[in-house]
Amino acid sequence: MDSTQRVRAMLSFVQAADRGSFAAAARHLGVSPAAVGKNIAGLEAALGVRLVNRTTRSLQLTEEGQLFLLRAREAIDALDAAVDVVTLQRTQPVGKVRISTSNGFGRHFLLPQLPRLIARYPGITPEIDFDDHQVDLVRGGFDLALRGGMIEDSALVARKIHTMQMVLVASSTYLATHGVPGQVADLADHRLIAVRFLGGRMSSWDIGDGETEAFVPRPAAMTFSDPEAAMIAAADGLGIAQVGLHYAWPLIREGRLRILLADRLRSAPREMVLLYPHRALIAPRVRATIDFLIQEFSKIESLHVRTADLAAYHYG
Repeated sequence: MDSTQRVRAMLSFVQAADRGSFAAAARHLGVSPAAVGKNIAGLEAALGVRLVNRTTRSLQLTEEGQLFLLRAREAIDALDAAVDVVTLQRTQPVGKVRISTSNGFGRHFLLPQLPRLIARYPGITPEIDFDDHQVDLVRGGFDLALRGGMIEDSALVARKIHTMQMVLVASSTYLATHGVPGQVADLADHRLIAVRFLGGRMSSWDIGDGETEAFVPRPAAMTFSDPEAAMIAAADGLGIAQVGLHYAWPLIREGRLRILLADRLRSAPREMVLLYPHRALIAPRVRATIDFLIQEFSKIESLHVRTADLAAYHYG
């Protein structure tokens, strides 16, 4: 007897025991009394014991039948509970939501949203993976991801969070000591802070004086694998760095960083996006998380700085 036959036979047995006859069980299950009898007979044969003593007027469980009835009820209750759980998750935002995010964006922008997310949806359990590598959402079992750059995977749904702007920055202290670069060529006389990607490639800077080749900060006075560390080093007066405006904006507002060579910036088509695998049949727990994050990210000033807002912070 396979699992499907076993479940069908157990249902027939439990209904016959509860309702007192094969006929009553058959009416409840929408099958014939003969089918109920056959299911129970098959169950008895598989177990090797008699479960029911049946006469023309009554149905009586054997001692083995009474014992099996208790266990069969537990099994059917477990199946019902499993259906209830899935049904609840289909209609309400309940359950685990696995999110993949880069370290910087996760720490600065995702983590501050979690208290409000949980307060609004207490049934949601966020599970956050911090990883600067690109991940396969489906293979990795993630519900959604927060990633920046040039997104190419057309199999994923991408919801834009903001356009990523890169700026060249240094502290006032550094500039007072080393001078202010007026053009890209002047950078050769400065301490340049570089960022190396995880694959080993040096990050180029989005600046230029008309040349077609990307500007790579060489020789670098220091190199970091973490863009946030490069930003902090620049704020501490150690040199000039290219950083994401969304990370640097609070330090720029405080006066700890000044923007350099603003007229030489060449914006690359980069976006920070929220990615998820499917358009249809998204679980409520995932849909609620996506909609909440998109709404909250739209309110964060650092993610939506206008070009006009930067003029007051240019140096030179």
